[in-house]
Amino acid sequence: MFPTTSRLLSVFVLVSLALLGGCASLSPYSISEATLERHLQDTVSDFDRQQLQSGSPLSLNLSNADITLGPDGRDVAVIDLRGQVALNALMAKLPVDIALKVEGAPVYDSEEKAIYIRRLQLLESSIDSPFFKGDLKPVTDTVMRAVAQMLETMPVYRLDEADFTQRMFGMVPMDVRVAPGRLEFIMAE
Repeated sequence: MFPTTSRLLSVFVLVSLALLGGCASLSPYSISEATLERHLQDTVSDFDRQQLQSGSPLSLNLSNADITLGPDGRDVAVIDLRGQVALNALMAKLPVDIALKVEGAPVYDSEEKAIYIRRLQLLESSIDSPFFKGDLKPVTDTVMRAVAQMLETMPVYRLDEADFTQRMFGMVPMDVRVAPGRLEFIMAE
């Protein structure tokens, strides 16, 4: 039997990537924690700007997005978010400092060519405002739904179509694997 066209294209792309990068790049393409952190902060900033332009009274500003990949050898990402949520109402801004620590599984969406964090669990939460300070446990379900919805729709990383290597990776069936300190693109099984 002859191989299908998509199989031939996959093989061609992988061979091309190996030849272009030389022998040293036979290891998988990977994304560091720092790259994911920068991308997440940029994505949240863009999301906030779009929400405000569409008339939303809530604004979100991340001051810190710390991502730890593969803690204790597990296939998860731990995201420690710190920032401020503000309600812009009646000519006043009511800021609330928040801190959330969540854990989830990095998942690659081949159609979107993006990595999302799914199956989230809340590890820690706190809030500090003029009206309340302490643990968010009383509103954990609401907070987790909001965070889960945000991370379900906003990728922590998207392949850069302008970069030849990343564009080639987007053309073949890929998946991500969690390694300590990085995510690695691997061939999908």
